[in-house]
Amino acid sequence: MNRALNVVVVGNGMVGARLYEETLRRDPRSRRVRMTVLGAEPVGGYNRVLLPGLLSGSLTENDLAPAESGENPLATGTTVTGIDRTSRTVSTADGRQLPYDRLVLATGAGTAVPPLPGLREETEEGIGALARGVTALRTLGDARRLRRLADRARAVGARIAVLGGGVLGLEAARALVARGVAVTVVHPAPHVMDRQLDAPAGRVLGRALRRTGIEQRLGVMAVRWEPGKGLHLDDGSVLTAAGLLLCTGARPETGLAEECGLDVGPAGIAVDDTLTTSDPDVYALGDCADAEPGLVQPGWEQASVLAGRLTGEDLYARYLGSPRVTRLKAAGIELACLGDPFVTDDGFAGHAPAGGGPGGQGPAEGDFPDDGGPEVLRLEDPSRERYAKLVLHGDRVTGAILLGVPDAAAGLVQLYDKGAPAPSDRLALMLGRALPPETAGETGEALPDHAMVCRCNSVTKGALRSAWYDGARSARELADATRATTGCGGCRGAVEKISAWLAETDPLSSRDTPATTAPR
Repeated sequence: MNRALNVVVVGNGMVGARLYEETLRRDPRSRRVRMTVLGAEPVGGYNRVLLPGLLSGSLTENDLAPAESGENPLATGTTVTGIDRTSRTVSTADGRQLPYDRLVLATGAGTAVPPLPGLREETEEGIGALARGVTALRTLGDARRLRRLADRARAVGARIAVLGGGVLGLEAARALVARGVAVTVVHPAPHVMDRQLDAPAGRVLGRALRRTGIEQRLGVMAVRWEPGKGLHLDDGSVLTAAGLLLCTGARPETGLAEECGLDVGPAGIAVDDTLTTSDPDVYALGDCADAEPGLVQPGWEQASVLAGRLTGEDLYARYLGSPRVTRLKAAGIELACLGDPFVTDDGFAGHAPAGGGPGGQGPAEGDFPDDGGPEVLRLEDPSRERYAKLVLHGDRVTGAILLGVPDAAAGLVQLYDKGAPAPSDRLALMLGRALPPETAGETGEALPDHAMVCRCNSVTKGALRSAWYDGARSARELADATRATTGCGGCRGAVEKISAWLAETDPLSSRDTPATTAPR
């Protein structure tokens, strides 16, 4: 009998934990793969995407907790200090040396701390930890610190400044407002979420944010943090604040890879479509790798690909990219961005990051037939905080910004994911009124079994229905059975609606079944 492949995973975050789960699902008795997962944090595998919910109070730490670890050993609180690729061993801070047949780096990313005076403590050894009153929001420890900081600020009527108006910054700001804290977002661009939104959409979103209590200072740069006073800006003003939250982007954690001589680029550890690094015995995935970092869905899809290869279940599996959908999870605001919306009416890319749309994704020259260029449509209704923009090639949706039009967003995400043709009535399409029954809405009755409900975990309505008839008789039990809602959390409402619909239509379902309570 062949010996099980000895795999060591460095990093017990969302992607490392998912790799372990996917491997165990394919090899439940660990006969083909024996996996050890090492993580520096005292708690591993929790859902970092939901940290703003923990901050607002809508979620508890138990809601973020990982699944049970099963038989494979997971070592939390274990810091890896070095990798010897010649002897194929991993060294830890407590003096151990662990051998491996295959090594997986899932070290994630840290906050990209800007080089501003006052952000870090100055010590005899040089620049140290973040200064008093300054925190990030990448870990459970960060969230706990931010809660304490926010509660102290609220008690004295002080303000928290949020540096960075991207998705995380806005979700954190909304959570702080829900906690009863005054918040101002400082962002250098003319509007927030400039990597995902064009200027008109940014203005409408800014209006919606102000309605929820989030103030914004736009088009200004931070120049210095002064504890006890606030954030100095490049226009000479000082934003008085008791604390500063850094939402200034992510920096791939590539130190171990660089030290052991692996190829590393600006976007992370270099990998191919099999997630193999420059060493054939070492893999990398998630935010530390240059294979589409930044969102949970790609990381989990990468974990599935690698689990298939490691267990031998799918030796030819490749990671070829993921459809890019960004949702803003902020109470009172419905926003979804699909693909590459940065295309103008004349067919040229507008304001977008290098490489196409957000994150370097999106259509490039030669992706589409020569059909006269893209079709670009817009609907602006600022007074009602609505904005919709569609980019189509032929009848295929290649980009969209959907703000305040949840009915349209629900169906258009389905069209975009499947590459299905869009209805000819474009105006009705943008209002969510022209979508065919198989894509419209999120209720159980409207959706067919093949409709994707949870994109993060590839859970269809049919999978939810099957789980229901297998005994999962509430939204929480459906989540446990299928993993729906356990990614970004954006599908929680849809799962609750489907659960309620199943409870109403299933003749065997008790009327006392708590059908509409998803994990919170």
